[in-house]
Order: sequence, then structure tokens, then C-alpha cells
Amino acid sequence: MKLVRRDRESPEVPALARVGGSTGDAEGEPSGQDPPRLDAQRALALVGLAVLAVGALVFDLDIGFLALAVAVALTLIFPSAARGTVDKISWGTVLLVGGIVTYVSLLQDQGTVQWLGDGVAQVGTPLLAALLICLIGAAVSAFASTTGILGALIPLAVPFLQTGQVGAVGLITALAISSSVVDCSPFSTNGALVVANSVVADRDDVFKRLMTWGMTIVVAAPVLSWAIFVVPGSLS
Repeated sequence: MKLVRRDRESPEVPALARVGGSTGDAEGEPSGQDPPRLDAQRALALVGLAVLAVGALVFDLDIGFLALAVAVALTLIFPSAARGTVDKISWGTVLLVGGIVTYVSLLQDQGTVQWLGDGVAQVGTPLLAALLICLIGAAVSAFASTTGILGALIPLAVPFLQTGQVGAVGLITALAISSSVVDCSPFSTNGALVVANSVVADRDDVFKRLMTWGMTIVVAAPVLSWAIFVVPGSLS
């Protein structure tokens, strides 16, 4: 029986793997696409964002109308790049947030938030009333604008501040925190942006997770901020 001698050297390595140790070029550099450059299309898009920011913040123009105007201008200048853009918009998220914001605005216009504040004002215990205001701020802000809710609820806290039993700085701080951290809710602006920019296959899962987290924060944030900022000031 003959023994077949095997060469101790390693088997032949494909030429592609031997060059540079990777699938790149001869210098070992990984091949790939060129990084994006600042061309005319991207430059005008950045100019449009700057116009949107300046127009909304400096000249107090309607940000929705201004955003649509910038989008239409870019579409007219670069019509080929705008093809298929509408199909990539998460219309379900847009309709959801638009409907929720419209509903909350209607509640504010009809005086529902003011009615809740007046009901809290009748509570005899200032500490409990402060906690209820923080809870109302968190619950409404999770479905609407934080700035608008703060502007509506801070005047409702004035009667409690006049009694001197609740610290002004502590109550306003707790109310601001309670109304701000709930923006992670998928019904709020920040949460809706996260849902809209997630992968389509993972969008439902992202929505459910943000819903669970946001509703937890709606309850936890007011209680914690009230316990940290309001209670110590009233006991001192």
C-alpha cells in the first residue's frame, strides 16, 4: 500500500484573498463607494433647512407652510431626485400624530384643560394638587406640544404658589420635567420621528416599545419629579 505524501504547506489561497489580505485593492484598502460629497442638491437642501430655521425662529413664520414651500422649491429644482420620496413617508405616523394634535388642540380650545385645572384648584391639599397638575401636564404633553401645555398649566399653578405652601421653583421645575420627558411617546413629535425613521419591518415593534416606555414615563416622571422637587420645599 502506497502512502500519499501530503504537502505540509498550506493549500493554495485564492488570489483575491492573497492580495492585501481582503477583498480590496492591492494596497489592502477595502473597496467601496466614495463618501458622499457636497453637491448642488445637498447644498440647496442645507440652505432650505437654514431658511426654515431662520424663518420660523426669527421671523415667526408658520413652520408647516414654510417647510412645504421649501420642499416644493427643491422638488421643482431637482424633479428626478424627488421621485419616490412620497412613497417613503410614513403616512400612518403622520395621520396619527396629526389627528392626536388636532384632538388635543380642540380640547384646549373648548377649555377642557382649563376645566381640569379649575378642578385641581378645588383640592384642599396643596401637595396633592401639585401632583395632579404634574400628572395632567405629563398626560396631555404626551399627545401634544410641551411648550403649549406648559403655557396653559403654569398659570393654573399660581393659586398654589400664592399660598406659600408649595415652592414656586420646585413646582415649575417638576411640571417642566413631567411635561418634557414624555416626548418619547410615539404620539409626540420626537417619538413619532423615531417611528417614522425606523425600518419598515421593525416599525410596529418600535411603536409598541415606545408606547410602553412612554406610558410608563407618563406615570413615573410626575411622581418622581414631585417627590424630588416639590415635597422637600413644602416640608422645609
